[in-house]
Amino acid sequence: MTGDPAQIRAGVSVQGGARRDVHRALPEELPVAVTVNGSTHAVMMATPADLEDFALGFALTEGLVGAASEVERSELVAFDEGIEARLWLPEAQAEVIAARRRSMAGPVGCGLCGIESLEQAVRALPVLPDSGLRIPGAEVAGATDALRDHQPLHDRTHAVHAAGFLRPGEGIVMAREDVGRHNALDKLIGACARAGIDMGQGAVVLTSRVSVEMVQKTVLAGAPVLIAVSAPTAHALRLAEGAGLTLAAFARCGGFDIYAHGHRIVTEESDVA
Repeated sequence: MTGDPAQIRAGVSVQGGARRDVHRALPEELPVAVTVNGSTHAVMMATPADLEDFALGFALTEGLVGAASEVERSELVAFDEGIEARLWLPEAQAEVIAARRRSMAGPVGCGLCGIESLEQAVRALPVLPDSGLRIPGAEVAGATDALRDHQPLHDRTHAVHAAGFLRPGEGIVMAREDVGRHNALDKLIGACARAGIDMGQGAVVLTSRVSVEMVQKTVLAGAPVLIAVSAPTAHALRLAEGAGLTLAAFARCGGFDIYAHGHRIVTEESDVA
């Protein structure tokens, strides 16, 4: 229903002064409106694939619902202008959401468009419990490499982000892609919720930097470990520290940095904090 997430387009490649015609797969992006009981809550530019996962993940990380079971039904409706991802909740719950509804219409990767106050930008996060989860350092070091095997759209276009869920001893058990890194994470969270995967038993793995919103979404999804190929921002690190989130960054080339709550990562060194 949502079509091919990539389109083949013609271009001219110039290499070493020589020109040749090429055809490249380019990632598609369309306006996707998330609606709740017929009212638009947000409009984001997204890759038109796995949009049921996106809508549910967005609803979970934005606090529209506390669990997938609260969604009575969902549907995707395509229009010439874009796609509506429609969620239907109990009427009383939808009325509460409508009272605080905010509309977001922004570019890809903008995770804070449309907020109405500074307090909304840095919302309070719950503190993650220490459930005893431990991940071998070797799995953390290889996490982003393992995710590469779950990025078919990236292989076609070389222009999208991915988010994956790593379960210790099993590797990447779920992954989603999108032109927007926030969207990819929302899709992953929604996919895990729909599949009944407990995100408290593993780690989120990202192909992007770690910004405030990525920490927020990870914590609200209940995942205690976040592994990223690139750096965290200083503010994202402060949030991770306060929420009890284990944060590992620069996970590539067989190594990684630990920035917060390193006790969940088991390495040969005994003094990792």
